[in-house]
Amino acid sequence: MNHLEETVNLQTVHSMHNHGAGSSGFDAGFGIPGGLTDMLPLLLAAVLPIAAYLTAVVLTNRRYKRWPIRRSLLGCTGILLSAAAVAGPLAEASHHNFTLHMLGHLLLGMLGPLLIVLSAPAALLLRSLPRRQARMLSLLLRSRAAAFLTHPITASVLNMGGLWLLYATGLFAAMHTSPILYALVHLHVFAAGYLFTAALIPVDPAPHRTSFPLRAAVMIAAFASHGILGKFLYAYPPAGVVPEDAKRGAQLMYYGGDAVDLLLILLFCSAWYRQSARTYLRSSPTVLQDGYRRSVRNPGKEGIHD
Repeated sequence: MNHLEETVNLQTVHSMHNHGAGSSGFDAGFGIPGGLTDMLPLLLAAVLPIAAYLTAVVLTNRRYKRWPIRRSLLGCTGILLSAAAVAGPLAEASHHNFTLHMLGHLLLGMLGPLLIVLSAPAALLLRSLPRRQARMLSLLLRSRAAAFLTHPITASVLNMGGLWLLYATGLFAAMHTSPILYALVHLHVFAAGYLFTAALIPVDPAPHRTSFPLRAAVMIAAFASHGILGKFLYAYPPAGVVPEDAKRGAQLMYYGGDAVDLLLILLFCSAWYRQSARTYLRSSPTVLQDGYRRSVRNPGKEGIHD
């Protein structure tokens, strides 16, 4: 991104109120409070959803096959990372540091939702709810509204469009002057990130699942949009952000986003490969039995493909 260096907007830094306080605009420091008292908001924000997830695990283990430990670990980690972006030392420091704000964006809108999607929360909820409530949730997942929101194109527009609206308009500065707007923006970032990830790599029951080629096309377009936004922020920092801080934040968005995108691509390609293998085995004249392929058409010629 160094080729954008000369185009950086060097306009005068506007003053900006800190969220819930009266401090000045974003600076280039990295002061993150780290005491136990400072960690208390993070723990409080994470403990309720983690407790709810683990309670559902206990309930489902009593009725069905034991819930995989790896899914519980993924869910709890995703919740903790997402909560770190809205409560605790990182969230507090991100009010006046754009680089740390962007780190929170990666956790809340990308990595956290990815881990939570992999933990299959909807499947866990369906298994842990009483039968009547589980049927109601199943009907909700099959509704037209759910089909619209979980469609890859819709989820991508909500995700990428929301980010462009946040950083390319005055919304970024405005949210630091209004606690309600601040909360709504962060709620949207998480919800849109979750819907986008779930639309691309559905782990939970997905009645309206779309084709792999469509999801691949949407994924490529979304990743390109995210990268372009990172370059845009490198050249044109939001109002009130120190240019050097904006450069670091934009680079973190660009390269950190690429790291999460790579993980998403690997998971997506793995799912596509497994689906292709299942389709091939169903249509193949041979079946897999006891580790060997036995011919269906010619039982006397084991291992020979027609």
